[in-house]
Amino acid sequence: MDFNYSEEQQMLADSLRRFIDTEYTFDKRRKSARGGGSLNRATWAQLAEMGVLGLTVPGEYGGFGESAASQLVVQRELGRGLVLEPVTPTAVMATAVLSAYGSDAQKNDWLPAIAAGERVVTLAYLEPTTRYRPETARASAERKGDGYVLNGNKSLAWHGEAADAFLLTARVCGSNELALFLVPGNAAGLTVHGYPTMDSLRAADLALQNVIVDASAMIGNAADGLPALLHGIDHGIAALCAEAAGAMEKLIEITAEYLRTRQQFGKPLAVFQALQHRMADMLVQKELALSMAYVAAQALDETDPAQRRRMLSAAKVTVAKAGRLVGQQAVQLHGGMGMTDELEVGDYFKRLTMIDPLLGDSDFHVQRYGEVMAA
Repeated sequence: MDFNYSEEQQMLADSLRRFIDTEYTFDKRRKSARGGGSLNRATWAQLAEMGVLGLTVPGEYGGFGESAASQLVVQRELGRGLVLEPVTPTAVMATAVLSAYGSDAQKNDWLPAIAAGERVVTLAYLEPTTRYRPETARASAERKGDGYVLNGNKSLAWHGEAADAFLLTARVCGSNELALFLVPGNAAGLTVHGYPTMDSLRAADLALQNVIVDASAMIGNAADGLPALLHGIDHGIAALCAEAAGAMEKLIEITAEYLRTRQQFGKPLAVFQALQHRMADMLVQKELALSMAYVAAQALDETDPAQRRRMLSAAKVTVAKAGRLVGQQAVQLHGGMGMTDELEVGDYFKRLTMIDPLLGDSDFHVQRYGEVMAA
């Protein structure tokens, strides 16, 4: 995989950075977050117009059919701006699942709408008892006539309030198969309870009480459910790594500017060697995270599932560790101001902290890495 930006990728990165700097300002982002929403329809439409939402959607369904390398370019810029909108769950994870496992009808119905910014789709696979092991889900799918009746609970559905549909896991009664269903957000019997997360995003808990779906709502067949879900999660991990690298990059720039302008003992803080060393440590960690984001993107082209998961787990753990260090150091280098809500440094710290538990925390990925190596 060539990680040098092509001319088209550079143009996309430049346009996204201009959009974030001029239109998606920090004040606008904070106002949207405090207003109780993480989906601004006007911003969503602008992202669609720039090609962000259809980047990896196949060309025959209205997208651009770009690779993971181009997705890394986009996620890195979105991370720099702490963009709230559900690009990762919809344009990355759901798109990956539907493109690889969806039926022709599902692709025709949903992929063009995702690319155009008309629909939001997110995954709902976590449950109060599953932790990061989706194969232990207890939600059930009972065959009835030409469809299925779904019952159970889902937790922490990323951007669940804004979703037009959920890619939802349920165990088929009478078998051990964990199927994946495309369930409309307004389905009868489906209750969605949204709430804010620490990093100003939104999540939702779902309650399913006799939710009836047609058999055509199943993604692939019942045996495809878990592989399809893991395929989407793999793409999500790679996107998160790139996003975190972008957030670290911007946070280091903010911190360096603060040290250049803040005076102590008649001198800028930037001249003190101890602080320079801490900034150097932050920069090294950011470069390490960016390198591992490249590894994660490259892993998506790996045909061996075990090798792919090993690479993704290594990247996720390394990026999470780097994000914690960069975020904590940035807060400390800002002194007392770093602990206030007045500066944006706290928002970056919170987002980088939340990168760890999303899509499997470090403990989970260290264990998975060990399991793959042992095998």
